This record gives sequence, structure tokens and C-alpha cells, in this order.
Amino acid sequence: MRFMISCDLMETMRTTNQWLGATAQAIGSYPAFAMMPNPGLQWMSAWGEVTERTFQRMVVKPDWGIPSVTGEDGKDHLVSVEIEVPGAFGDLIHFKVAGREERKRKVLLVAPMSGHYATLLRSTVMSLLPDCEVYITDWHNARDIPVSAGKFDVEDYTLYLVDFMRHMGPDTHVIAVCQPAPLTLAATAYLAEEDPKAQPRSLTLIGGPIDPDANATDVTDFGRRVTMGQLEEMMIQRVGFKYPGVGRMVYPGLLQLQSFMSMNAEKHSKAFTDQISAVARGVAGDHDKHNKFYDEYLAVMDMTAEFYLSTVERIFKDAEIAKNQFTVAGKPVDIGKITTVAVKTVEGGADDISAPGQCIAALDLCTGLPDEKKASHVEPGAGHYGIFAGKSWRNNIRPLVLEFIDANSPKSTKKAANKNKAA
Repeated sequence: MRFMISCDLMETMRTTNQWLGATAQAIGSYPAFAMMPNPGLQWMSAWGEVTERTFQRMVVKPDWGIPSVTGEDGKDHLVSVEIEVPGAFGDLIHFKVAGREERKRKVLLVAPMSGHYATLLRSTVMSLLPDCEVYITDWHNARDIPVSAGKFDVEDYTLYLVDFMRHMGPDTHVIAVCQPAPLTLAATAYLAEEDPKAQPRSLTLIGGPIDPDANATDVTDFGRRVTMGQLEEMMIQRVGFKYPGVGRMVYPGLLQLQSFMSMNAEKHSKAFTDQISAVARGVAGDHDKHNKFYDEYLAVMDMTAEFYLSTVERIFKDAEIAKNQFTVAGKPVDIGKITTVAVKTVEGGADDISAPGQCIAALDLCTGLPDEKKASHVEPGAGHYGIFAGKSWRNNIRPLVLEFIDANSPKSTKKAANKNKAA
């Protein structure tokens, strides 16, 4: 009950701040106050607007918001989100482009389960849609999953990926972003031994902690400093009475958000101060740069306690992937069994979350893979976000990834890709 009260207390504080913001905005906007212009009232209303939106967006799953994509015919084709494989803890979804021939490049984006929704990769999806059939893992918020659905840890996550890859078939090209890179590598190795015909053609790992000790960061140092008992005591709570997952042990999204914000507290504080000023001066917009970023950044989801704790213990502390000692349901997963799937790693030169060296370690683990099927790229000056969603991704990394996909596709796919480029 103590943990449940803590979770409800955080939700109470969030709701209270949302209410305070809405109240301040309403009071500061009273028409009668316009008779006596007062900058203080304008600032109070602006503070209220920014505060209300800030705390309200924390519990709302963002929409994908991809209405259409432009085809070679110059027309806009509507995009619908379709569930391909449903699951209690996550779905495989497909971005179906209406009125367009199916693309030869079939891409599975493996989204992180690290506090944010899969919509964090919205811009990544939009950049790939013109040239690819795009699928993505859409993980569910643990607070909305009944306890009766059972547990979900790193092994369950890996088996979900195995099922998704099997469903998509052997002509799939997998791109794993950040946190899921080690488990995606493990899932591929699992298929290599259990169901070789279901293996993807290529695997691109972007900014993932394959070997966290290869180049330590604040994230990896934190995992080393605290014990598992301390983590469980500090981070784990039970879902409160407000949600369907009441009673489930989770690492709450609100607690994760507190950690995210504290890493760059001064930067975030200035961003919100500047936004309040912009609203007060009447130059802010509903979809301006600030709101576009924070609508996504502040939307957080709870993780199951067992997934969070097993990630810290097995991926970071014990480095089971880095040591090639990972097991699924008691069965050892040998990454050396990957012999036909081309593997490429992408790292950011200025990545302070998964620093250069952590991801490229995957290539050394693929002892059964010929060198010609291995590739790597370090993007100079790029931070963590930039290597999958920023300018570095759009201008430099995305073209390299598509080239890698084409180089490891059947000849018919390469011809079709060249035809698309010519068009």
C-alpha cells in the first residue's frame, strides 16, 4: 500500500499543478481586468497557460499525426495506422499509405521502451515513409495493463521482437534505436538458431548500449553506483487506483521525467521561462518549436518494474549482451550464430547517453559474420537525439542506412530503389 500511495501522491501533485495553471490562466483572462491593463495579469495568464499544458501533457499519449505522404505522382496519399500484431504489452503497427504501390524496402523500427512512447520516433517514421513500408513496435503504458496480463521483462521483450520479425518475414530490414539495440541483437541471434528462415536481411543499431562499459557516461555510471535493492526502493511503485493496471509494480513515467529534466535542469528552466514570456507577448503558437518538442518530451509512460530492473541488472551491471551470456527462458543466446544478417552500427560523436564505442561493440560479438556484412558510422558532432531524428539523421545518416538496406536486398529490390530515385 505504501508504494501505491506514493504513485497516487505523484498523480495528485500533477493534477493539482494542472488545476493551478488552468485557474491562473482563467483569472488572468477575465474581461473585466482589461479595463485596468496590468502586465502582472498578463504574466499570470501566460504562466497558467504554460503550466496547465505542461502538466496535462504528461499523461496523454501523443497522436502519430502523420496525415499524408507525397508520392512520385506528386499527390498526397493518406496514411493510416494499422495494428499488424496485437499484444498485451505492445503492438506491431504498420503505416499504410493509401493508393500507393507497396514499397520493396520493408523496415521494422524497434522503438525504445525507456519512458517515452514510440511517437518519439515520429520524425524518423516520416523520413522513411516515402521510400519504405514502415512498421514499428508500439509499446503500451504499463499503468494501463492489468496485473492479470502477467510480467514483462527483458526476456519477454526479446520474444516479442522474435514474434514481430517472424510475422514480417525474411525480407525485413530492422532498425533499432537506442535502448532496444542489445535486445534486438539478441532476438536476431535467437532466430538465427531457432528459426533461420525468419531472420531479417539487415540489422541497423543506432546509439544503443551493446557494451555500456566501452565508454562510460552518467547513465552507465548511475547503474554502477547504486545497488538493485536501492533502485527497487527508490524507483519502484504500484500503479494507483486511477488506472486499469492498479496494483502493478512499475517505474513511473513521472519519476522518469524528473530524472530526464534534472539532467539538463538549467536548459529546461530557461525554455519554460522563455515560453511564458512569448505567451505573455502574444508571439507563441499552439504548434511552435517549444510546444512541438515538449508535447512529446513530457509525454511519459510507466515501465513494468521487472523490465526496468532486469535491464539495469542484466544489460548494464552484468553486461550479459556484451559478454555474450544472455539467456531467454533458460536457453543461451549466442550472438556468434548470426552469419547471414548484415549488421551496421550508427553512433553520435557527441552522444552523452550511449557514447561512441558502446554500439560498435556489436560487430565484435558477431564472430560468425563475414567482414563484408559489417558496417559502422560515427556522425561527428551529433548528439543522441540527432542520430535518429535530427538534421544529422535527415542529411547524413538516413541516406547511409537506405544504401545499407539496398546493398543487402534482393536484386529486384535494388532495381526498384534505383527506379524510385530516378523518378
